[in-house]
Amino acid sequence: MELRHLRYFVAVAEAGSLTVAAARKLHTSQPSLSRQIRDLESELGAQLLTRRARGIELTPAGRAFLDHARSVLAQVDAAAEAARRVAHPGKPCFVMGFLTGHELTWMPEALQILRDELPNIDVMISSQYSPLLADGLSKGKIDAAFLRRERGAPDLAFRLLVKEPLVVVLPSNHRLAALKAISPQDLVGETFVTVSGTAPVLRVIIDDYLKRSGIDITPAHEADHLAMGMSLIASTRGVGLLPAYAQNFLPSSVTSRPLRGDTPTIDLVLGYKKSNKSPILKPLLSRLDELVVRVSKKAH
Repeated sequence: MELRHLRYFVAVAEAGSLTVAAARKLHTSQPSLSRQIRDLESELGAQLLTRRARGIELTPAGRAFLDHARSVLAQVDAAAEAARRVAHPGKPCFVMGFLTGHELTWMPEALQILRDELPNIDVMISSQYSPLLADGLSKGKIDAAFLRRERGAPDLAFRLLVKEPLVVVLPSNHRLAALKAISPQDLVGETFVTVSGTAPVLRVIIDDYLKRSGIDITPAHEADHLAMGMSLIASTRGVGLLPAYAQNFLPSSVTSRPLRGDTPTIDLVLGYKKSNKSPILKPLLSRLDELVVRVSKKAH
């Protein structure tokens, strides 16, 4: 497996079409691109996508592989950028972290604010699980991160951005999908997919909500990331609770419904190390309210 295989696969997944990816993104022929994807599938021993009349659809294995492929490519780009900075020092650098899945919403506006304030800077992006972002902040590897309010990090400060409601995620043809809103009692007896220890803050909120609702549910599966959660829900015909931002990534086979009654929420915060003296951090913090407004307007 080579990096080009990952780049080709990500390009196809994002374009939703082999033909579009070949012509507009990769500037190669469609037969050649199809061959590269088949080679990758052969290497993995798994089918990653299904060809449809109007494009492609990722299989559960493809959705799971996509997150990791993006992460590998991001790390490679970061390594190359780090090498260039050492070889050609000059511009100040600011490392910004994002809880995986939130880059789509928050990164463009955050980068625009930084460029407005300090146009002559290099910004590096790190996309990871929330606990890893908190660890990176504590170790000084990341300057600011969009993450959960992780516990056990007294050296970090957190600024609230939004409170994200949890929604029920379930197969599109599930019987509960016929409801406009789902009560916690409706979940009893269903195959329940929850999050693993990669999202400890979210896991506590889900467990507390189920306990507060007076229902006893034993999770059948635990998912490490969004793509894995979607795959498990689709393949087991199960249900799960996820923050509302997950709705941006639902495949056609999976849908979401709001919770009825007292809906639990989870905080998305901007975290930074209290002792961080970066001159770039201060202007970002001073315009957080503006950032929230800009993202909110874009979402609506």
